[in-house]
Amino acid sequence: MKRSERAELVAEELLRAFPDPEVPLHHKDPFTLLVAVMLSAQCTDARVNLVTPGLFAVADTPEKMAALSWQEVRTHIASCGLTETKAKRLVATAQAIVQKHGGLVPSSFEELEALPGVGHKTASVVMNQAFGFPAFPVDTHIFRLARRWGLSRGNSVEKVEEDLKHLYPQHLWGELHLRFVLWGRAFCPARGCRPTCTICSRLKEE
Repeated sequence: MKRSERAELVAEELLRAFPDPEVPLHHKDPFTLLVAVMLSAQCTDARVNLVTPGLFAVADTPEKMAALSWQEVRTHIASCGLTETKAKRLVATAQAIVQKHGGLVPSSFEELEALPGVGHKTASVVMNQAFGFPAFPVDTHIFRLARRWGLSRGNSVEKVEEDLKHLYPQHLWGELHLRFVLWGRAFCPARGCRPTCTICSRLKEE
């Protein structure tokens, strides 16, 4: 089966399973989304969603976050893992947004990736989900599935992202990102494909 045919089959199954995918991280604006995505590193979205209400109750804007010490932030994110590093980066990022961007989360990849602790994947999520810019964030779920399904042979996140962008039109990138993640969690986790994964079973049949 050609790679393009595999891509079409995958998109078909993903759309059937998740016609209207929602952003799993609870947020209300670009800043709270940025914070949630930064907290999600090596932490489940479910855990992040348990932590952010308390954090946002005291710091839901760059100005409020920038005014806190990293120790204060850490008390609110204690169960997220890597808490000291994350707390320091959240405060530093908020301060940079206030000082360099007038308190508004920047809407370009270059400016986002210049913020402390914001990598390309985090920037991609914010650019797509907060600002509607075409982006295909590749996390561990998507990296694994793209290779498992023969959509990419890339050995790096960058190469997998490049391959997926070539396979799918821009207007689908954001929704496909969400669908890949939701599918990986529900049907095709890292430990191995489950019997309910129709994508793997259909690809084997072809």
